[in-house]
Amino acid sequence: MEGADLPLNKGLRQFRVGEDCELLPFLLKLPIRLSRKEAKDLLRFGAVTVPRHAQVRHDTRLKPGDIVAITKQKTSLTVGVELHGLKIVRLDNAIVVVDKPAGMLSMGSEREKERTAHRILNEYLKAMTGERRQLAFIVHRLDRETSGLMILARSEAIQQALQKNWKAVTKRYLAVVEGQPAETCGSLVDKLVETASLLVRRVQSGGDRAVTRYQVMERQAGRSLLKLTIETGRKHQIRVQLAGAGWPVVGDRKYGSRDDRAKRLALHSCELIFAHPSTGEPMTFHSALPAQLRSLMNRG
Repeated sequence: MEGADLPLNKGLRQFRVGEDCELLPFLLKLPIRLSRKEAKDLLRFGAVTVPRHAQVRHDTRLKPGDIVAITKQKTSLTVGVELHGLKIVRLDNAIVVVDKPAGMLSMGSEREKERTAHRILNEYLKAMTGERRQLAFIVHRLDRETSGLMILARSEAIQQALQKNWKAVTKRYLAVVEGQPAETCGSLVDKLVETASLLVRRVQSGGDRAVTRYQVMERQAGRSLLKLTIETGRKHQIRVQLAGAGWPVVGDRKYGSRDDRAKRLALHSCELIFAHPSTGEPMTFHSALPAQLRSLMNRG
């Protein structure tokens, strides 16, 4: 029977499609009696999945025999879990893409275990699905003071798949720096080592190769806005290489900046491009330069 409630998987209700239709009308006809707003909220927060679709929308076409899975509790989306400024950009049954605010750790440390992007997202997913097990897995990290896009996986298998193919992921940043490069674009190539005091520095021999490509987007009163593409993923790579070139990131006292007008590190993860780990679908995500950093380029 169309819309029949199938036996529950843990935390899910599943319904079989009986005829060609779009997803939103199908949801509205289910026996669980969703309102239009509830159905749209379920779609918005990734609580509805269809196995043959990596991403579902209100107008996703369904075929007879498709199984539509919905989180068990309708109220789970409104439990009031505090995200502390973390924004969910994409949520499906394989990945989560978030926009992290400056000042938040990516994952726990000895000093901070609670208010991290990993912990906050994991608690949110647990509340949304009614599950107790871990539901968010770190794929890569951003420095505490770096804002912007991060990918997390919803299983260890997806985490491993993304990390295995991490070199194929395009990772771009925006940085407001002191000084102005002579060339409008170029590449920085260095060898980096981490010292006993946890500083990263450039060396002539040994160390790990680091490659960062840059493009000057704007110039203003002794500062520049750079778009950066990293080809390697070394610790503090961008910060060390830009400082070594004579253009420290604004607010980066650790690596020589004397300009602290933003009251934060002026570095933002602005773009991620990768193939969806489950379907191979091309995925592109953008995040605009935060207003706090944009203001640095509007001052005289």
